[in-house]
Amino acid sequence: MQRNHTPDQGKNENPTLVYNRNTFLQMMTHLKRQSLLAVDTESDSLYRYYPRVCLIQITTCENPSDTGNGATRAGAPVIDYLVDPLRHDDLAGLGLVLADPTVEKVMHAAENDMLMLQRGFGFTVRNVFDTQLAARILGWKRLGLAAILEEQFGVVSDKRMQRTDWGKRPLTAQQIAYAQMDTHYLLSLRQRLADELKARSRWEEAQEAFAQLSAIRFDEREENERTFWQMRAARDLPADDLGVLASLWAWREQEAQRRNRPPFKILNDDVLVTLTKNRPGDLQTLRTVRGLSAQQANSYGSALLQAITEGASKPSPTPPQPVSRPEQRLDPAGVRRYDRLRTWRTNVAAERGVNTDVILTNETLVEIARREPKTEAALLTIPAIGPWKARTYGPAILEAIRKVKETGADERSNDAER
Repeated sequence: MQRNHTPDQGKNENPTLVYNRNTFLQMMTHLKRQSLLAVDTESDSLYRYYPRVCLIQITTCENPSDTGNGATRAGAPVIDYLVDPLRHDDLAGLGLVLADPTVEKVMHAAENDMLMLQRGFGFTVRNVFDTQLAARILGWKRLGLAAILEEQFGVVSDKRMQRTDWGKRPLTAQQIAYAQMDTHYLLSLRQRLADELKARSRWEEAQEAFAQLSAIRFDEREENERTFWQMRAARDLPADDLGVLASLWAWREQEAQRRNRPPFKILNDDVLVTLTKNRPGDLQTLRTVRGLSAQQANSYGSALLQAITEGASKPSPTPPQPVSRPEQRLDPAGVRRYDRLRTWRTNVAAERGVNTDVILTNETLVEIARREPKTEAALLTIPAIGPWKARTYGPAILEAIRKVKETGADERSNDAER
């Protein structure tokens, strides 16, 4: 049974800063009585090579109900916590709450926060209501949290805080206010979204999507390897220059790792490209390179000259093989099924006013085309398809597959007659 949460978001009291054992235990005593939490994180990815979670924001209702079913009283005020893992790192109790499937966690664009919590603390987050995912299912046009808060609650975020250093202490008043806002309104936003999902018969669809999100094993995800081929300039430079660019890129990665700073704070891409094209051979010439500051030239000059020399002496690196599209794994008949399914999906998404991946992703369409299911029960064996999607879209999917098969049979028959 769905709980009815109607917290009062009108008052924005100062948050409770959790940075020592006493305040953490007080917070946990409160959280253990709750069935609904709003959760967000802030990290310092713009300031470190190895980003870390610097703040965990949690909002919940101040007073639990006396009904015993986990509902909150209408008008119950909320309380906001800002947990500082840089000053108090014993967060095991919080991990248990986040993993508790009986406690719903409201998050916006949850995947990145879930990934950061997994990698930073080994936390698994279960029973997630993703407000961005819900908005996408409903076809909302503005999906960023700042845009939604402004549209739904008239709250304007301080955009300067999007580039602030969350790893610095003490936190400023502006940082605290910004961080608090990220979860303070999520409980009310969740209620508005839930009401609209139910009114438009999208609640079951959303529940399936949330369940699949909670089932993602973030600990099994591999981080994408960083290579110089990710630079746009790598596609435009002559082959003879690619060895130099690769050498400069490798030096910058090593220096960024050593200093634990983002690579662009060592040297930006434009400077790497200019160095690659000009290939200065001495410090005096190096100092004339546009975009390279005097401090950078003094600090990195010798290393840059060595990287240029080494790169120029190496064979040009071989470009990576282009990433194949999912449908390229299919045989010709499978490609025809895939194309037919894509056309069907495009039409359904247009009718609903949502992005096509809200209906089914390309990967899921490829899997359907590959397996060629004959029944809704067979559709349900595909992990990304739950009971709602099988029931709602199953007949059209199976019909599309059947039509492709009939068309193929007709073509073969005509060929035989000729």
